[in-house]
Amino acid sequence: MVKIICDSTGDIPAEIIKQYDITTVPLNILFGTDNYQDRVNLTPAQFYKMLVESKVHPTTSQPAPGLFAEAYQKLAKETDEILVLTLSAGISGTYESALQAKQTVDSSLKIEVVDTRWTCAGLLLPTLKAARAAEQGMKLAEITKMVKDILPKIRVYMIFDTLEYLRKGGRIGLAKAWLGGILKLNPVLTLKDGVIHPVTQARGRAKAVDILVDLMKKTGNPEEVVVEDATTPEELEDLVKRIVAVFPNAKIIRTKVGPAIGVHAGPRIMVAGAISTT
Repeated sequence: MVKIICDSTGDIPAEIIKQYDITTVPLNILFGTDNYQDRVNLTPAQFYKMLVESKVHPTTSQPAPGLFAEAYQKLAKETDEILVLTLSAGISGTYESALQAKQTVDSSLKIEVVDTRWTCAGLLLPTLKAARAAEQGMKLAEITKMVKDILPKIRVYMIFDTLEYLRKGGRIGLAKAWLGGILKLNPVLTLKDGVIHPVTQARGRAKAVDILVDLMKKTGNPEEVVVEDATTPEELEDLVKRIVAVFPNAKIIRTKVGPAIGVHAGPRIMVAGAISTT
């Protein structure tokens, strides 16, 4: 059976990881000289508290190739086919680390590494599809093709309160044009060609949520919708109710934006994503 690896920015809920035996490889979070592993020894709740209280702005770094190699070697005891899905190479070196690790293990082990060009919900959705396909007995080549066919259909939108965290982390992409703009405008962003891309700006948080819902309506009739928050569970609950009203037959997957993305997004990010049917 094909084994699935995803990096920690997929924000995959623990119950899904357990159900499908998905291996996650954590990114690193650095507060000065203190190094943490995303979701291993630093939970989202712990991280966002530190983010607000710390005088040191955190940074991130991709997993070392050795960490991927370790995961490959462990899974080699169970399988000879592994699919690795990573966040966009346009915003992280994680994809390169996974590729480098592939060169260090037994060549008889078949490993496919896919740059999803997404993160958060955009990484969670194809990983979940791949894990289900593996469970049904599909082979590595089939699952890899299926995932690559899905990626252009993914739609993910993110609400930010500020672009300052993206600016500090150097991940701001084309949204840089909005820096220094009118205060109290809430940016709505996505990823395009693997980098941060501006969608629009809303005058206030409530309007930003309205836009998020409207954007999701354009995804047709998705089977699943992923919704995420960092520190605003009440807002997420309201968003879920609105998403359910739009897509009454869709499965809603709720999760938290993890530390590795939170470094660049800030504590009040909200995310919605789906595989579009239009």
